[in-house]
This record gives sequence, C-alpha cells and structure tokens, in this order.
Amino acid sequence: MSRIGIQPIVIPEGVDVKIEDNGKLGGQKVIVKGPLGELLEEFRQGINCKVEKDKIVLERKSESKKVRSLHGLYRTLIDNMIVGVTKGYEKDLEMVGIGFRAELKGNSLHLDAGATHPFVFDPPPGISFEVNDKVNIKVKGTDKQLVGQLAARIRSVHKPEPYQGKGIRYKGEYVRRKAGKAAKAAEGAE
Repeated sequence: MSRIGIQPIVIPEGVDVKIEDNGKLGGQKVIVKGPLGELLEEFRQGINCKVEKDKIVLERKSESKKVRSLHGLYRTLIDNMIVGVTKGYEKDLEMVGIGFRAELKGNSLHLDAGATHPFVFDPPPGISFEVNDKVNIKVKGTDKQLVGQLAARIRSVHKPEPYQGKGIRYKGEYVRRKAGKAAKAAEGAE
C-alpha cells in the first residue's frame, strides 16, 4: 500500500471539489475552486477519486506496478491543488551583480542580466510577479508546478557563477565560491 496515497485529503472550508469522468482517457478530471482561483487536473484510469463528506479518498482499481506508482502522485497533486487555491505558492529570487536589475512594465517582467538586450517574461494566466529594490523578484501563483517552472526559467537567464558570485539565484541559495586564477597562481608560488 502507498503510505501517502491511502491518506485522505481534507477539504478546507471555502473550497469546492468536483470530480468528473473523462470519457476520452477513461480517467477522471478533478476541478478545485477556491478563494484564489480554479485548477483542473486530468488523471489516467487506474485510480478512482471520491468525495466523502469533507474528504477526498483515492483508491486503486488494480495492483499493477504502474497504478501503484501513480497512487501517491495523484494524492499529492490534488493536495497541492487545494493548497494552491487557498494559500497559493511563491518563489523568491534575487539578482547579484553590478548592472543586474529587474522591473515590471505592465504585467511583464523585464530583466537586465549582463546581456545586450533585456529578457522579457510575460506571466501565464494565474501567475504574477513582484519586484522589490530592483533586485528581488517574487513569482506568485496557484499552480505549484507552473510557479516553480517559471522561477527556474528566470534563474536560467544567468545562473550564479562560482568565481564572482554574479547571477540570479533563489533566495537563501548557497553558491560555493572558487578561487580564481590569480589566487591559484599565488598559492602555487609559495
């Protein structure tokens, strides 16, 4: 038995969960509506979702390896959807380096990150940006996967490099620094 998959998901007050059969794939659609928005996820056949009072229970239809591996995943995805529409998700990024800055123009995020041109990120539906002090970026939204993916795309514009520490990094991320050529040469001369 999946230790995660057998745990029921408690539906908080103010959240509406609807489960529909998906005719094409033979699976189910789970629609979660809450104060911050609405999320939809389609699941394959093999796992049966049911709403019982104020809980969601997931049961396996068979004991095949594939179905067993999806049991805990589907439970976690539904739980993430409920947290997303009630509290939301956010990722904090910081820019380190001279000339590195971020600004909002409308809804779009414009980054000057050591290139000849600015990088522009338009937010998908359900995602918003905040910029503080021109170097701190906050990506906010209801979909955990989309927030993390967009934050990773922003970070990939200029990943933190180990010699001078310049780049875009997650807030609190530790970047191990390396000694440069001059420090290596001085160390070898002694």
